[in-house]
Amino acid sequence: MRILLTVSYDGTDFCGYQIQPNGRTVEEVLNTAIEKLTGEKVKSIASGRTDSGVHALCQKVHFDTNFSIPPEKFKNALNSLLPPDVKVISSKKVSADFNARYSAKKKTYRYSLYVGDFEEPLYQRYKTLINFTPDISLMKKAGALIEGEHDFKCFLASGSSVKDTVRTVYSIKVVKKGRFIDIFVTGNGFLYNMVRMIAGALVKVGEGKLSLDGLNEILLMGERQNKIVTMPAKGLTLYNVNYK
Repeated sequence: MRILLTVSYDGTDFCGYQIQPNGRTVEEVLNTAIEKLTGEKVKSIASGRTDSGVHALCQKVHFDTNFSIPPEKFKNALNSLLPPDVKVISSKKVSADFNARYSAKKKTYRYSLYVGDFEEPLYQRYKTLINFTPDISLMKKAGALIEGEHDFKCFLASGSSVKDTVRTVYSIKVVKKGRFIDIFVTGNGFLYNMVRMIAGALVKVGEGKLSLDGLNEILLMGERQNKIVTMPAKGLTLYNVNYK
């Protein structure tokens, strides 16, 4: 049967999701737990890879197994084998043609910021410090400019080998509560570091160091400029994956 897991993890001490030769990864830790439980060699498939230091509230992972326990029992069974920084939120059976990666329709990432004078212990692992209060109205207008289908090569990290850089951003929401700011970006897929760069562009606009016209010009030209910064990984969380 095919099992779908919803997985949450703190990415601070991981070298990203995907297995690599040197470094602790979420995929390796998760596969080890599944294999220990089932006694089977498994190949799990995630909705997508997260980079080193990036967190997940709602990563989706599927795998096939002949291990005979009720699908919903995989959650507790795996959690007893997983470390504190990776846990299964839910488990269920899905159809044999379901694919956690290719069946996904939308993904939402959240980028979290807080305004302050210094890094605070309770926030420094999951939020990025900014030492000014940005103009939220301008940030929202910047988000509206980015929404839609565009060639997003201006938001592509250098060194990436991807050729098709056209993506659709369905929505960008900027939510401020006191000195805490969350940027929610929903799209059909994202380029390497794209969401962190979108967050960086919104922050620059909110700070007054990048105009809305300047951002629009960057989008139209399709070229990355020095004003587009890549925000730190720690502020980014895979927030949700939709299959409908």
